[in-house]
Amino acid sequence: MNIKKMDIVGRYSYHCDILFRVVDIKEVENRKIAILYGEDYRLVADALYEDLVKIDQTEHAKKSQQFRSLEQQSLLLFQQDIDLQNEKHEYQITGGYEKSINYFQIPGKVLHLDGDPIYLQKCLGLYEKIGIPVMGVHCNEKEMQYQIGQLIDDYRPDILVITGHDAYSKAKGKMTDINAYRHSRHFVQTVREARRKIPHLDQLVIFAGACQSHFESLIHAGANFASSPSRVNIHALDPVYIVARISFTPFMERINVWDVLRNTLTGEKGLGGIETRGILRTGMPFNGNGQQNE
Repeated sequence: MNIKKMDIVGRYSYHCDILFRVVDIKEVENRKIAILYGEDYRLVADALYEDLVKIDQTEHAKKSQQFRSLEQQSLLLFQQDIDLQNEKHEYQITGGYEKSINYFQIPGKVLHLDGDPIYLQKCLGLYEKIGIPVMGVHCNEKEMQYQIGQLIDDYRPDILVITGHDAYSKAKGKMTDINAYRHSRHFVQTVREARRKIPHLDQLVIFAGACQSHFESLIHAGANFASSPSRVNIHALDPVYIVARISFTPFMERINVWDVLRNTLTGEKGLGGIETRGILRTGMPFNGNGQQNE
């Protein structure tokens, strides 16, 4: 067996339930240890080299297609929700009149920090498909707290996403101990640094966390939404679905947390949050040429 970096693998001991990408192979006490990133889940794991099984292209394609189908279903449900919300909003801004009024909308601007460059690109593709303005930055989870202040100054986002990979290790401590998590404490510190810049929960809406992250600490640090209440794995694209709902909810409306969670791929076991205002602003008139009237 010859497994190398970037190969797609499963773990014998877990019946290959999750596909991983090999990101590093190290020698620890004369044993080879592989560092793994989930292909579709924001999970980081260590595994003995001999516990790995290489996944062939056919099996990889089959598993990937299952996830792509779930992603499409979630996106369809999200778009249906947005269409209904837009109809309601249009009725409100026209006062219920049938007269056509040309208007424009400004969705929330997103700064997305991601510890995984491949996931970042997947997320950016979905943001573009949905129509959300975004700046994506690849940054190691341990470095995010040192970068976030300047990034907020430079980009001035309405919504901040702090994500990457994480994992809880029972061997390192109890579930309540943040030091038993791979990157939760780094996410928490990044949220705190962001809140030093913009304390108000509705001036900067924050999503933070990854697979199995310490949900309570992230919320207490100042995140509006976070993972993972039941310490389960979250899907790579779940942060985008949450952000999209926030971005397209009018700023005079409060966001129902369940409405945000129900069309994610993970649901309330992996994601949660607090009552938050929307970001979307509507203006008029709109001249139809891509520019607002002077």
